[in-house]
Amino acid sequence: MVKKTYQKALIILAIALLYTLAAYLGTFNRIDKWMQDSVFQRTRAVSGDVVVIGIDDESLEELGAYNTWDRNNMADALRQLAADPDNMPAVVAIDTLYTGTTSREADDNLVNAVKNLPKVITASTGVFGSEYVQNETGSFDLLEHSVVNYEEPFDELKNASVQGHINAMYDLDGVLRHALLYFDVKRDDGSTGRVYSMAYEATRAFLDQKGETVVPPDTDERGHYYLSYSAVPGTYDDGYNIADLIKGEVPADYYAGKIVLIGPYSVGLQDEYFTTIDRAKKMYGVEVQANAIEAFLRQDYKSEMSEVLQALIVLILCATLLSLFLRIKLVPGGIIMTAIGVATLVGAYLFYEGGIIAHPLWFPIGSLVMYVVAVGIKYFRSAIEKMKITRTFERYVAPEIVDEILKTGVDNLALGGRTCDIAVLFVDVRGFTTMSENMSPETVVHVLNKYLTMASDCVERNKGTLDKFVGDAMMAFWGAPLPQEDAVYNAVKTAMEIIEGAARVSDELQEEIGQDLKVGIGVNYGPAVVGNMGAEKHMDYTAIGDTVNTASRLESNAPGGTLYISRSVADHLEGRIRYTSLGASIKLKGKAEGFEVLKVEELLD
Repeated sequence: MVKKTYQKALIILAIALLYTLAAYLGTFNRIDKWMQDSVFQRTRAVSGDVVVIGIDDESLEELGAYNTWDRNNMADALRQLAADPDNMPAVVAIDTLYTGTTSREADDNLVNAVKNLPKVITASTGVFGSEYVQNETGSFDLLEHSVVNYEEPFDELKNASVQGHINAMYDLDGVLRHALLYFDVKRDDGSTGRVYSMAYEATRAFLDQKGETVVPPDTDERGHYYLSYSAVPGTYDDGYNIADLIKGEVPADYYAGKIVLIGPYSVGLQDEYFTTIDRAKKMYGVEVQANAIEAFLRQDYKSEMSEVLQALIVLILCATLLSLFLRIKLVPGGIIMTAIGVATLVGAYLFYEGGIIAHPLWFPIGSLVMYVVAVGIKYFRSAIEKMKITRTFERYVAPEIVDEILKTGVDNLALGGRTCDIAVLFVDVRGFTTMSENMSPETVVHVLNKYLTMASDCVERNKGTLDKFVGDAMMAFWGAPLPQEDAVYNAVKTAMEIIEGAARVSDELQEEIGQDLKVGIGVNYGPAVVGNMGAEKHMDYTAIGDTVNTASRLESNAPGGTLYISRSVADHLEGRIRYTSLGASIKLKGKAEGFEVLKVEELLD
C-alpha cells in the first residue's frame, strides 16, 4: 500500500512538473500576454501636463516631404514656443534625430531656438548587437546586448540640450509592452555613460522645476521595465500640428507650463507600434513617449513576479489539484476547476492593480489540464477495470451478463464474497467412469468436449454463471454476480435443455462409438456465499454453502435423464412446472431426515 501511494504521488508530481515546464518555457505566452493586455490594461484620466505637436500628414502637405526639410522648420517651431516669455512650455522634447551638421545657418538657428527655451530634450539612439569585450584577465567575453553604435545630436545642439534616447523594442509577440529606461555607452575618452530615455529625462526636467524628483521604476538587468499605458492611440491628437505652431496658430495657453512633445504623427514616417492598450491600432512613437511620461508622473510602476516563483507555485497547486480530481467525481471536479480559474483571473487582476504582474493563465490552464488528465486517467482505469472484469467473467457467464456488469461497475460485484440467494445446478454423466474404461483417452476427451460444450451452451443461453468443470460434472448458478428476476426458472430451464441435449449427443455417440450418454441433474435454491475465493495469486469465482451442497446431493441421486429439485425450487415455480414429489424416500448425504426431493416431469411455459 505504501509503495502504491508513493508511486501514485510520483506520477502526480511528474504530470504537474511537465505542465509547469511547458508553461515556464513559454508554451502559453501568446495567449497569456493577450489576456494581460486585454483585461488588465485600461485607460486612465491623463494629467493634462503633456501635449503633443505632431508632424502629421497635413504638415507634410504644407511644408513638403519630411526628407526635404532643413532644420529651420524645427527652429521656427521652437521660436514660436518661446515667443511669449510668460507662457513658455516647461519642457520641450523633440522626438526626431539631428545627427551631424548640415548648413551652418540652419544648425545655428536650431541651437539658438533651443537655448531660448527653459529645457529641451533632444533625441539620441543606440544600435544594439553582439560584441566581444576584453575582461580583466585578458580574455574576451561575448556581450549579446551591447550598444555597438550610438547616435546623438551634433555637438552644439548636444551641449545646448539634454539627450534622451528614443529606442523602442517590441516583445517577442510583436507588442510594445516594455520600455527601455536606460542603456550604457562608452564615450570617446573610454568612460562609460548612462543614457536615459527621453520620457524619463523630460519628466525629470519637469519635476525639477517644481522642486520634485522623479522616482525611477525597477528594471531588469538590461534596463527594461513594464510600461503601464494610460491613453489609447489618438488621445493626444488635439488638432494642432507643427505647421500650425510655425504659423503661430497654436494658443500659448495650450502648452504653457507643460511638457511639449514634437514628433512624427504620420504613417509614412514609420514611427508607430502595436501596444498593450490597443493591439488592433498602432500608436505613434511620440504618443508612446507621452504615455511613458504619464506613468513617471503618477509613479504607476508594475513589478513582474519572478518566473521561477510562479512556476513553483503552479507546480504545487497543479499537483494538489490533480490529486483532488483523481479522488472526486467529474462534476464536482469540473465545478472546482471553473471556480479556481475565475478566482485566479480575479486574483491576477488584483495583483496587477497592486503593482505586481503575474501570469494570469498559467494556473487556470493548469487546472484545466489537470482536470483533463484526471478524466483521462479515470477513463484509462475504467478501461483496465473493464478489461479485467471481462477476462474474469467471460469464462463463467453469458456475454449479456458481462455487458451488464460493465455497465453497472464493480461495486455490484462485491468481490471477495457476499451472501445472496442463488439457484444452483449440478449435472453429471451417469456411468461415465465405467464408460471411459472401454475408450481410448482421445475418445474420452472427444466425448467430454462434446457433452460439456452442449451443457455450457445451455448455461450461457439462459444467462447462467458457469462455475466449474470437475471431470464429467459441471456446476452453474443463477442470481450472481448480478441479481436475476427469474433465476430459478432459468436454472430449471437449463437443466431440461441439458437433458434434451444429452439425448441428442447420446444418439450421435451411439453412431460414432456405440456408447450412450445419460445425465443426472440436481437444482436447488437458497442463500450462498458468492465471490472470488482462493489465494491472492490464484482465485476462482465460485459459490459455497449448504445450498450448493444440497444441489450436489440432489444431482448425485438423480438417475440418468432425470432432474431432481428441492421444495424451495418447486415453491418458486408453482404453476410453471409439473413435478412428482418423492417425499423423503431418498436420503441425501448430510441432510436431516424428512428432506423432500421432487422430480421434474415437465417445464410449463
